[in-house]
Amino acid sequence: MLTDLHAPQSRRRTSTRHLHDDAPDTKAAAAHLATLKGGPEYDLLCEEIVTAWLPMAHRLASRFRNKGETLEDLRQVAAMGLIKAVNRYEPERGAFESYAVPTITGELRRHFRDRMWDVRVPRRVQELRNKVRVARRELMDQPGGDAEPGIAAIAERAQLTEDEVRDGMEAMTSYSALSLDAEMSSADPDGFSLADTLGAPDPAYDCITDREAAKAGLRRLPERERTILYLRFFEDMTQSKIAEELGISQMHVSRLITTSCARVRSEATRSDGGAGHAQAA
Repeated sequence: MLTDLHAPQSRRRTSTRHLHDDAPDTKAAAAHLATLKGGPEYDLLCEEIVTAWLPMAHRLASRFRNKGETLEDLRQVAAMGLIKAVNRYEPERGAFESYAVPTITGELRRHFRDRMWDVRVPRRVQELRNKVRVARRELMDQPGGDAEPGIAAIAERAQLTEDEVRDGMEAMTSYSALSLDAEMSSADPDGFSLADTLGAPDPAYDCITDREAAKAGLRRLPERERTILYLRFFEDMTQSKIAEELGISQMHVSRLITTSCARVRSEATRSDGGAGHAQAA
């Protein structure tokens, strides 16, 4: 159907000039498509127009290669953008190519913006990243340019503030994440990985929580019981040594430790329950 709508070779030489010499002539086909409201004819004509312009979509996709995505996936994204362009094109607004190129390019850019970031960052920061990356590359490529331009130079080139440049440079490390198994230094014979640099839970935090919970009960104990608990759990003295220190029997020390611990534990439990009731109220 599309070939039937093409103009003869003699007429094509005198028709309106395309943006590219190899651009397919789908003007009549697009005009006819705009008059249809769906159905088999619409689907067939749409498919033929897409097929005719697919090489252009593939060329646009190739501009985005070497950015962490396979060329085949990029071509699929470009093809989706082309389909959108065909379905939304209005012939009275100008040449199809003038509408299709930004539509396909926008689809490719959205793909990288929404799908390719390992760490999700706001769109504003993504745009800062792009501006910083372009300005940095231009400064490095110019004659006599620095191997690594400073923040002030990048800010002046990109017309950004230095804080915005820092945000953009930080976002450049968020585009792709390192594996925890990645080696931190090739010069290190031991070859420690990123996971080796991560911290571990500190058991002292649990101890702090327990101490804070026990404070109220400890304050309510008689001074002798507080002393016994201090000598036993902080000075690590045996019950026999505590008994000798205080002039009481070891059995009595054992009973006082048991009852004192029970009172402190009961006080801590009661305080937790009271806080919970207060929050519920």
